[in-house]
Amino acid sequence: MALTFHWFLPTQGDGRGVVGGGHGVDVDSAWRDREPTVGYLAQIARAAEQLGFEGVLTPTGAWCEDAWLTTAMLVEATERLKFLVAFRPGLLSPTLAAQMASTFQRLSGGRLLLNVVTGGEGAEQRAHGDFLDKEARYARTDEFLQVVRRLWTGDTVDFSGRHLTVEGARLHRLPDPRPPLYFGGSSEAALRVAAEHVDTYLTWGEPPAAVADKIDRVAALAAKRGRALEYGIRLHVITRDTAREAWAEAERLLANVDDATIQTVQGGLSASESEGQRLMRELHGGRRDRLEVYPNLWAGIGLVRGGAGTALVGSHSEVADLIEEYHRLGLTEFVLSGYPHLEEAYWFGEGVLPILRERGLWNPPGDLPTQSAAVPFVTSAGAPAATPSAN
Repeated sequence: MALTFHWFLPTQGDGRGVVGGGHGVDVDSAWRDREPTVGYLAQIARAAEQLGFEGVLTPTGAWCEDAWLTTAMLVEATERLKFLVAFRPGLLSPTLAAQMASTFQRLSGGRLLLNVVTGGEGAEQRAHGDFLDKEARYARTDEFLQVVRRLWTGDTVDFSGRHLTVEGARLHRLPDPRPPLYFGGSSEAALRVAAEHVDTYLTWGEPPAAVADKIDRVAALAAKRGRALEYGIRLHVITRDTAREAWAEAERLLANVDDATIQTVQGGLSASESEGQRLMRELHGGRRDRLEVYPNLWAGIGLVRGGAGTALVGSHSEVADLIEEYHRLGLTEFVLSGYPHLEEAYWFGEGVLPILRERGLWNPPGDLPTQSAAVPFVTSAGAPAATPSAN
């Protein structure tokens, strides 16, 4: 299956340094040179559309602009670009969320993708009035998605769970097409929810062996439910004409970051309840001298940013090689970002995407697939995966 690429909308702000946020770490205004205005975000969105990205991910949290409102404002600035809207199911009713998605899908011409974020930080959830613990939050997400998926089929829903109850819920207008559901999480509870409900499971950028293990676990859980998923990965990228230039840029991103700042960020991240965040921190251990955790996979972003903390770093062909290696594991969707997001979109779009197109692995949206684009997803056990279900 041919690859799909998404870019990132930095609704917390952007700059020539690493601008982070969330997971117990505040946005560092020292590196935020560009405010997330509609004008600037529209520049990024139009660039992503022109370069051939399928969509753009918009984050969720108190540290950034609201994803629903921001992306709704950007629909008219673009023509075909899709918006991967991150939202937290515990902060609004499932009926309202289903209606909002239906409205967005209808008024945008079918350009909504949904990224379900259960929430890995208890302190941030409590700030929103949500006092459930992590396990209970995943249980609620399961109930939430049960209701939403039924509403999208046209059912009138009566549902009474441990955390959510609706009576006589229905939509007067259904989304067409139904928005695909994306979901990430590394805990066992997260994997179960993914296997049961979502279309695409997203992992953060761990080395290929760890990613393969995670995919196998999710695939096995989905198979027990008679389902098969798509798989994607969330990464940063630093790509240049030569490897030397790319690594020089990676070093520049950390050149003005002192050890005290790294210790402060890592201290905040250590309190995270997220299993994925723990895995990101383990890759670098808070140290500057062990950042290339796999050839051309760099964990330096994670020293100063919560969430996805690894980057593809190298020449355009080296980055394409590592993407192809991940693809052989079964990954078909890549959600990428880079600092600043406007310039890095062009480095990747004009440097790496043409190489992948020549290899038959990528086609611009709307192009007919090439004959060599199909790469079978084979699990580590050697069995071909099933065709993704329509659920």
